[in-house]
Amino acid sequence: MLLGAVLVLLVLGGAGPASAHAALKGTDPADGSVLKSAPRGITLTFTESVGLLDDSFRVLSPDNRRVRIGEAGHGPGGSDTARVTLPKGLAQGTYVVAWRVVSADSHPVSGALTFSIGKASPTAAVADPGPVEDPATGSLYNIGRYLAYLAAALVIGTAAFVALCRPSDRTPLRRPLVVGWWTLVGSTIALLVLRAPYEAGTGPGTAFDSEALSRTFTGRPGLALVARLALLLVAAALAVRLRGRETFSRPALAAGTALAVGLALTWAAAEHASAGIQVPVAMASSVLHLLAMALWLGGLTALLLSLYRASSLPAATVARFSRLAFLSVTVLVVTGVYQTWRGLGSWSAFTETTYGRLLVAKLFAVVLLLMAAGVSRRWTAAMTTADVDVESAAETVVRERVPQPVGGPSLPSPGEPDGASGAPASDAHRRGLRRSVLAEVAVGVAVLVITTILTGTLPGRAAEEAAAQPATGAGLPAASVTTIPFDVGTPNGQGKVQITLDPGRVGDNTVQAVVFGPDGGISTVPELRLSLTLPAQKIGPLDARLTDRGGYWASDNLTVPIAGTWEMKATVRVSELDQVSATKSVRIVG
Repeated sequence: MLLGAVLVLLVLGGAGPASAHAALKGTDPADGSVLKSAPRGITLTFTESVGLLDDSFRVLSPDNRRVRIGEAGHGPGGSDTARVTLPKGLAQGTYVVAWRVVSADSHPVSGALTFSIGKASPTAAVADPGPVEDPATGSLYNIGRYLAYLAAALVIGTAAFVALCRPSDRTPLRRPLVVGWWTLVGSTIALLVLRAPYEAGTGPGTAFDSEALSRTFTGRPGLALVARLALLLVAAALAVRLRGRETFSRPALAAGTALAVGLALTWAAAEHASAGIQVPVAMASSVLHLLAMALWLGGLTALLLSLYRASSLPAATVARFSRLAFLSVTVLVVTGVYQTWRGLGSWSAFTETTYGRLLVAKLFAVVLLLMAAGVSRRWTAAMTTADVDVESAAETVVRERVPQPVGGPSLPSPGEPDGASGAPASDAHRRGLRRSVLAEVAVGVAVLVITTILTGTLPGRAAEEAAAQPATGAGLPAASVTTIPFDVGTPNGQGKVQITLDPGRVGDNTVQAVVFGPDGGISTVPELRLSLTLPAQKIGPLDARLTDRGGYWASDNLTVPIAGTWEMKATVRVSELDQVSATKSVRIVG
C-alpha cells in the first residue's frame, strides 16, 4: 500500500521538467558580444563534465539559415567544455547558437546564445534550443528511476536480512526478493530503452532508433545500466545455487557483498558522485550511502513482513537486525555529512537553492526515522529480555517440579498463558515492534523518494558557482532584465520578481523568472504568471506560459511581434488565498 501511494504521488507530481546538473559557467564568444572579426569556434564551459550528442550545436546565420559547422568535441579545458569549429568567411551580422549536452550525472541540459560579427543585425535569427526533456519521456524515465531505487533497497535489504539476521522462517521473504528482482530488471530495461530519447528531448516513439540505441550502449549511463543487468543475472544464479540452505559460507557471503557493491556502483557511476570535486572519495561515499540505506530500509521491510507473516521470529533475529541497523545509521550519518558539504559548499545554499531546501526536508525526515528507530530498539530490547526470562522460568520449572510435595501447587509450564511464563508480555512486545517498524518503513519510503528527487536537482555548489560568474559581453546586451517588486499585504508577503528576456528583442524570446523573498533569498511560490501588453498598438496581453523548472520559472517560446515599450505584468500567488499583480514597462528593440 505504501509503495502504491508513493507511485501515485510520483506519477501525478513528476511530470514537470527535471533540473539538469551541469550549469553553464561561460561562453567564448561571450553571449551577446559584438566581435570585430569572425571567431574560429565556439566554446562552452560548464560546472561539471558533459557528454556530447550528434546535434549538440546548431548555428543560425543572420538570414536564419543553418551554418555548416565541424563535429562537436571537448575544448582544451577538458571534459567540462564543449567546442565546435566554425567555417571561414562568416558574413556580418548576428548569429544564434543553440546547444544541448548531457551532464556527467546523466541529465540533459540545453540553451542558446548570440554573438555578432561587425555589428548586430536589425533582426536576429532565432533558434529554439529545444526542451530539456519531452514530458512523456521525462515522466516515464523518472518513474523508472524511482522504481529502480525502491527495488534495489528491497532486494539488497531483504537478502542481507536473510543472510545476516538468520530468521527461522524465510517463507514470507521469498516473494519480496522475487518481486524486487523483477522490478529492478524491468525498470533497468526501461531506463536503457528510454535513455536516448531522454537525452535528445524527444518522444518515447524514438526509443528504438538504431543510431540512438547505438549511442546509448556506448555512453557511460548506458554502460552502467547494462552492467546492472549483468549483475542482476549473476545475482539470480547465485540465489538459485544457495536456495534452501540454512546457513551461508564465507565465500557465498563475500560473493553477495561484491554483487551488492557492484549494483551500488552502477548508480554512483552515472549520478552526482561521478562529477565535480573529489570524485574517487565521492564515489566510495555514494556506494556506502546507498548500501546503508538499502540495508536499513530493505531490512525494515523484511522485518515487518516477518513480524506479520512468519510462523516464528526469534528475538535473536531482531537483535541482529538492530545491530545491523545501528551500523547502517552510522554509515548514513558519516557519508551524509560529507555529501552535504560536497553538494552545498556553503551554509547559505541550504535556504537559497532548491537542492538545499530538499536536503533540509530529507534531514527532517531522517530525524523522524531515527526517532522511530529508537522506539523499535526499545521494543527489541524488551522482547529479548522477555525471551530470556521465559527460558529462565522454563529451567526453574524443570529443576523444581520433581521435589515438589504431593498435593502442592504446580508451576505453570512455559507455554501456558500465565504471567510467570512471560508469554503475554512477549506478544505485547511483538505488537509494539510491529507498529514502530511500520512507522519506520513509512518514513523510510519518504526519505528514499526525497533522495531520488535530489539526484535530479542541481547541487547548491554548482548553482552558486554558475551564479558567481560575471556577466560578460560588449556592445549588444545579452538579454533584457526587468525587476518587478510586489507586496501581497501579508507578513513576509513582499518581494520581487526578476524576469530575463533573452535576447530581449523582436521575435522569439526565452523567459526566465526568479522570485526573491523579503530577505533577498530565492523564494518558491505555487504560481507565477507573466504577460506583455503594448497599449500604443492595442496588442496583448501575450501570455508567457511560464512553467515551474524547480527553483525558477521559465518559458521557451514567447514571441514579441514588434518593437516598442511594452507593459510587463507579473502575477504572483504566494498561498492558496494570497496573490498580487504588479506591472512595469520594458523596452523591446527591433
